[in-house]
Amino acid sequence: MLPLWMIDDVVRRALMEDVGKGDLTTAALVPEGAWAEGVIHSKAEGVLAGTPVALRVFQLLDPNVEVAQELPDGSQLFPGAVIARIKGAGRALLTGERVALNFLQRLSGIATATERLVKMLEGTKARLIDTRKTTPGLRLLEKYAVRVGGGYNHRFGLDGGVLIKDNHIKIAGGITEAIRRARSSVPHTVKIEVEVESLEQLKEALEAGADVIMLDNMPLDLMREAVRITAGRVPLEASGGISADAVREVAETGVDLISVGAITHSAAALDISMDIGEIKGAQGKR
Repeated sequence: MLPLWMIDDVVRRALMEDVGKGDLTTAALVPEGAWAEGVIHSKAEGVLAGTPVALRVFQLLDPNVEVAQELPDGSQLFPGAVIARIKGAGRALLTGERVALNFLQRLSGIATATERLVKMLEGTKARLIDTRKTTPGLRLLEKYAVRVGGGYNHRFGLDGGVLIKDNHIKIAGGITEAIRRARSSVPHTVKIEVEVESLEQLKEALEAGADVIMLDNMPLDLMREAVRITAGRVPLEASGGISADAVREVAETGVDLISVGAITHSAAALDISMDIGEIKGAQGKR
């Protein structure tokens, strides 16, 4: 689960962006002290993710708002499924509606896209992993949604491991030198992954002591040969524009990991809505 302080930081920034100096419409139309009940429900099929974040929106706007989560993250959604119920100040419910739904729709969309690909990998040893191609400021939440959908996380940031890519190799003067420099610079507990584009580079990376090797945009026949050459000495990660149509074939080459940026950067938002009942005056509250 996500730490509350991390959730609060993201939610506060989202509210600041959306509310600004105040919700002009709600302030004009909803009397102070009025209360309401809201129901958040799905309008599509998919995987639920981000409910604790969405509900926190209302509690940060008004700590007296009562929230009841009806479904846990990871639940299978269908049209009409009730995700949560909210009760409290009408102004807080209306002001927080869009921010809460933005979190839910975005994160559920990522979990749904992830699960779709994970199911395609069933029966193979390959794991689906994410990338750093995430929305600025939302990486923690989006990588959480990947896990909810059954995927795995690659490094969270540049400080999470060494990944030597083509431009690093060019600057260092070659794969062997790049690995040597990295090995002499980072702690022994840090793994070094190297991106390769050919079987020759693969062999060099193996000889230089890479801990993980990324096969970048390799055709399927070269991936299969890379798996044969490596013979399980290090994990192999397939990467580079791998679509849903191709992910099963890639897995069947024998690679250990498949990284897909699309599950975070291109996932379609899931259709989720919030209905608010009649706004009642303060005297209507129990």
